[in-house]
Amino acid sequence: MNPAAVLDYAKKHGAKFVDLKFCDLPGTWQHLTIPLHQLSEENFETGFMFDGSSIRGWRDIHESDMMIKPDPNTARMDPFMEIPTLSLICDVHIPETGEPYSRDPRNIAKKAAAYLKSTGIADTAFFGPEAEFFIFDDVRYEQQQNGGFYQIDSDEASWNSGRDEGRNLGYKTRPKEGYFPALPTDTQHDLRAEICLELEKLDIVVERQHHEVAAAQGEINFRFDSLVEMADKMMWFKYVVKNVARRHGKTATFMPKPIFGDNGSGMHCHMSLWKDGSPLFAGNKYAGLSDLALNYIGGVLKHAPAMCAITNPTTNSYKRLVPGFEAPVRLAYSYRNRSAAIRIPNTGTSPKAKRIEFRTPDPAANVYLCLSALLMAGLDGVQSKLNPGDPLDKDIYGLSPQELANVRAVPATLDRSLEFFREGNSFLRKGDVFTEDMIEAYIDYKWNKEIIPMQQRPSPFEFHLYFDC
Repeated sequence: MNPAAVLDYAKKHGAKFVDLKFCDLPGTWQHLTIPLHQLSEENFETGFMFDGSSIRGWRDIHESDMMIKPDPNTARMDPFMEIPTLSLICDVHIPETGEPYSRDPRNIAKKAAAYLKSTGIADTAFFGPEAEFFIFDDVRYEQQQNGGFYQIDSDEASWNSGRDEGRNLGYKTRPKEGYFPALPTDTQHDLRAEICLELEKLDIVVERQHHEVAAAQGEINFRFDSLVEMADKMMWFKYVVKNVARRHGKTATFMPKPIFGDNGSGMHCHMSLWKDGSPLFAGNKYAGLSDLALNYIGGVLKHAPAMCAITNPTTNSYKRLVPGFEAPVRLAYSYRNRSAAIRIPNTGTSPKAKRIEFRTPDPAANVYLCLSALLMAGLDGVQSKLNPGDPLDKDIYGLSPQELANVRAVPATLDRSLEFFREGNSFLRKGDVFTEDMIEAYIDYKWNKEIIPMQQRPSPFEFHLYFDC
C-alpha cells in the first residue's frame, strides 16, 4: 500500500483519527494520535516529531527531539478505539540526519533481514513464535519502603475450589492439568475465540487456540511470516489479547512466571531459511535436516547464553528457567523432544514444513530484538559451519547429574545473561545490525532499571526464610 492508498483506505473506513504506533526498547508499543486531516502523503517522508527522552532506553533530554515515519504497508483500522481510528506502525529516525535510529527495535529487525540477503545464504527467514499468556480476573501489587505484595486471582484456579461463590460449581483447574480441558473447565474458550476473530480482522491468519497447562493460561497460534512482518503481527497479537481481556473486565499478561508452583509462559520460536522460494532446512541428515540447518542450530546453541539477555529479558524470566521444571534449560537439540532447548518438530515428509523450534524464549522479550538475535546467531553458525554436536534423544529432565555434566545450560539469572551478552555479542554486530551504542544502552537499562532495583528490595519469601535469624 502506498501513501495515497492509505488515505483512501482511511476515508473508506470512516477514520477520524490516525494512531501512530512504535516500539520502545523493552518491547512495548507507544503511540500518539492525530486527526486524519493532519496526515498527508508527504508525512510518510517528513514524519512526525516527538520527545525521545521520555521513551524507555532512548535519548537523553539534551538530545530529545526524534521523528517517527509511518510505514504505509502497516495500515489497519484499530479494533478497540471507539472513534474510528487508522493505525500505522512507525519507524524511528534521527531528525538531524534523517537516518534510522539505531535503538529502534523495528529498525534492527529490518537491518537483520537485509543482512540475511547480503550474505547470499538465503533471502527470507520465516518465524513462528508461540507466545503463551495469562488472563486473570484480578491483580493487585504494591511496593513501598516498608512493605510490598502481589495478589492475583482467577475464577478457574484450584485455590478457589473452596471459595464461597454463592454456588461454587467446581471444575477448577488442578495445577499442571490445564492442557486442553474441554468446557466447563476451560472457562476462557469464548474469550480466546473472540481474540481470534479480532486477529483475523487484522489479516492475521489464526491456526489454532487452546487452554494451556496452568489455570487461566492460553495460547493462540497464527501462521508464520518473515521477520519484520511477524514481529509486527506479534505486537498486534499482544495488543489484541490485552484489550479483548479488558473489554470483558479481565486483565492479560505476558509475564513469564506470575504463578508459583505452576507452568509459566514461554514463546517457542519456530524458524526456517528459504532462498528463491525453496526451503533450505530440509535434507538427508538427522531428523531430515540439511547441513545448513544443523549449522544454524550450532549457532543458536553456541550463542544462547548471550541471547538470553534478549530472549529471556526480565528477572522474572529466570523463575521459569529452573532445571527440572517445565522450561528447557539445557542447550541440546533433539527430534520431537520438548525437554531440549531446540526441538525438531515431526513435520511429515514436506520439505516446506521443515523447521527448528527454539523453546527457551519467553513472551516478555522484545519480539523485534528476539527474532533478529536468533537469525544472527543462526547465520553465524552457518557462516562458521558450526557443528552442533550429537543430538540428545532422551528426557533431559530425568537425566542424572553425571549425564548432564557435559551439557551446557542457559544462565540462571538475568545479570549472568547480561555478562554473556556483554562478552559475546560480536555475532550481533555483523552488518551493523546491533550497534555498540544499542547494546550498551540495553545493558545499562537492564542493570539500572531492573536488576539493581530488584536487588535492593526484600521479597515476602525472604521474611519467611530469614525473619527469625
